[in-house]
Amino acid sequence: MRTPVAYKVLTAEQMAALEHQGSFAGAPIDLADGYIHLSTHAQLTETVDKHFAGQTGLWVAAVDLEALGAAVKWEPSRGGHLFPHLYAPLPLSAVLAYGELARDNAGAVTLPVAG
Repeated sequence: MRTPVAYKVLTAEQMAALEHQGSFAGAPIDLADGYIHLSTHAQLTETVDKHFAGQTGLWVAAVDLEALGAAVKWEPSRGGHLFPHLYAPLPLSAVLAYGELARDNAGAVTLPVAG
């Protein structure tokens, strides 16, 4: 059975903080909303295009939702679709892989690969 995975888009500074501190409390929008916004693979490119347009130096972290347990709630958001929201800090131990944001030839965000 495959591990359920969601993705968090981070700035380079946020990624460095996650690596060095071992957890991430959230971006300003996460802190304002009271949870860390995550996206599924199918939602990721639209999330980047809508909320991070024109930004450079972004990273994508693949997050093991099973490791986060009941802190993850699936709630309606953009277009009424269910999105995973994390109601706790994101621990580095739940990050399966991360890498700089890149796109394929069709413009879709590519997923980070575990090293």
